[in-house]
Amino acid sequence: MPSQSPDTSVPEAPSVPTSIPSSDPSSSSDSASAFPRIVKNDPKRTGFNPQTEWWVNYLKVRTGGITPEGAFHYREQRSQENEARDCQRCEQFRDWAFMHSPTVRFLREKVQALNGTLNKDNVVCRRCPARLTEDGQVHRQSGGFNPGQGILICANEITSRSHLEDTLSHEMVHAWDHLRWKVDWVGDKDLKHAACTEIRASMLSGECRWTKEAWSRGNWTLTQQFQDCVRKRAVLSVLARPRCKDDVQAVKVVNQVWDSCFSDTRPFDEVYR
Repeated sequence: MPSQSPDTSVPEAPSVPTSIPSSDPSSSSDSASAFPRIVKNDPKRTGFNPQTEWWVNYLKVRTGGITPEGAFHYREQRSQENEARDCQRCEQFRDWAFMHSPTVRFLREKVQALNGTLNKDNVVCRRCPARLTEDGQVHRQSGGFNPGQGILICANEITSRSHLEDTLSHEMVHAWDHLRWKVDWVGDKDLKHAACTEIRASMLSGECRWTKEAWSRGNWTLTQQFQDCVRKRAVLSVLARPRCKDDVQAVKVVNQVWDSCFSDTRPFDEVYR
């Protein structure tokens, strides 16, 4: 937990990633049974036939000829077909952020000050498959950080240059925390470290600024909007970890570290974005 567990030693910088491991909780044999099964497409049930021309399926989605479940599978198919285009666009946004984003450039300098390196070799753009589970929930991610490999940006989920800037900043806060402190990422001891770094990343990246919440997510609340957004996103991130039992535990652990971690803006002097 950054605000409580300082460490004077500096771990090695993330190595060049050859691939980013899936964050699919079902890959853990200890916790696979705790997660709902992934739903596969059945054309008879959903109305979506992957063998049909894309524009025909698109019209069926627009006119209600395909169920919401089928629309999910249609979107996944299109993201597979557009993977090369999306990754190229993502890499252009990434390169722009490294050169022109004040937040990204600042965090990059702070990571370098801790003997870490973040560049196009270990900040990679890839397609991240979404998951639809039998409880009706759709699981997506915009990015991820792996201490041994680097930062993953999910090219098929990035909607704009600003979105990539927020996502990259979020993961760079995780990278700085990794180099500055001993973070228990998985939660083998407890989930407080995970909760703290997620609070800090959501707070410092800009993803919870008022304009983002209002225009992108329809949250027009004027009071406590920023705090509510940070808390909600931290809870969801903790909940996605295999060691977290349920939403009750996720809320509890975020509340336990909230005061110290929400007030910790390092390496910034204050919340910049």
